[in-house]
Amino acid sequence: MKKLLLSLAVAITLSSCLDNLNANGKSAVNEETVSSASIESDIKFWTWITADPNKSDNEYLDEFDKYKSHGLDAVLINTETDADLLARLVPLAKEKGLEVHAWMFTMNRPGDKVALEHPEWYAVNRNGESTFTHRPYVDYYQWMCPTRKESTGHVLGIVEKLAKVEGIASVHLDYIRLPDIFLPVGLLPKYDLTQEVELPEFDYCYCEVCVTEFEEIHHKNPLEMENPAIDIEWKQFRLNKIRDVVNKAYKIAHENGKDLTAAVFPYPEMADHMVRQRWDKWNVDDVLPMIYHNFYNEELDWIGFATKQGVQDLQGKNVGLHSGIYLPPLNGQEVGRAIQMALENGAKGVSFFDGNALTDEHLKVIKSFKKDL
Repeated sequence: MKKLLLSLAVAITLSSCLDNLNANGKSAVNEETVSSASIESDIKFWTWITADPNKSDNEYLDEFDKYKSHGLDAVLINTETDADLLARLVPLAKEKGLEVHAWMFTMNRPGDKVALEHPEWYAVNRNGESTFTHRPYVDYYQWMCPTRKESTGHVLGIVEKLAKVEGIASVHLDYIRLPDIFLPVGLLPKYDLTQEVELPEFDYCYCEVCVTEFEEIHHKNPLEMENPAIDIEWKQFRLNKIRDVVNKAYKIAHENGKDLTAAVFPYPEMADHMVRQRWDKWNVDDVLPMIYHNFYNEELDWIGFATKQGVQDLQGKNVGLHSGIYLPPLNGQEVGRAIQMALENGAKGVSFFDGNALTDEHLKVIKSFKKDL
């Protein structure tokens, strides 16, 4: 995969772990607010990071030590699916006491050299435009069709390659969905868009394979529907195709003695509506919903609301929920409040995007939640 991905962690992207907005001003940490915040010692803190193969082992040891000494427990590492680089970093992180999770771009595969040799593998919108040539919103949106055996087989082959890396705790799926049919409302002005209905240019996948298979099952063609947005079977067909990829990935991960984790949209009903992702129906061990409140023009307490929604939807399932927090707009006190609200509403932990955005102020607050540090 080309070097583009190395810069994605600091680029503006669309409602995934790599999303970014302009940071707001910071204020000093309110020690009194966060000092009593320790809830329980077994809460889990994670951070997403993007690997740089040019960094030395000693630089990584210093980075991992900084995380661990301030209360973090796990790192989700994007190596552009480079299993050798991942294998190099695993023992360094484990030496410092951190879990390692292999973070991968799943249905969105920008710059994938193998996939680029197969234009037919890419998702197609209602206008007949493929993400191979017509990329929605941003240049690195190149999405695989979730129905074709060849495209999903390629994605699952990557899952297996990463799952075989010794010492990782999980394969971590990101972009495990279709392109955004609706952007977060806070991002619409950036693209000068109004999205009050499902627009054909953002509605995927209408490729020949998807349409043919759906028509064989339901005896109707979504391309001939006057308003496909209100056809529940057509939406469910695509939700199920994403679910099937996840469930196959789960089997592969577990066959290799690894868990399967996923970065997902804030809560299942919202994910269903926005990106064809119903994650409470998946076989998965842990979910890290990206509850980036500012993307949706919501206040900080929305983190608690969205966490509670996800926890309720997972009730009765053996799936851990760890609320994802977007760091740049938050000062230390706000990070403390965000953690507190997530935990009070049932989260088993909190994940932070991303490692580079963790300030000394943030780290001090995170550490205050761990009684044993």
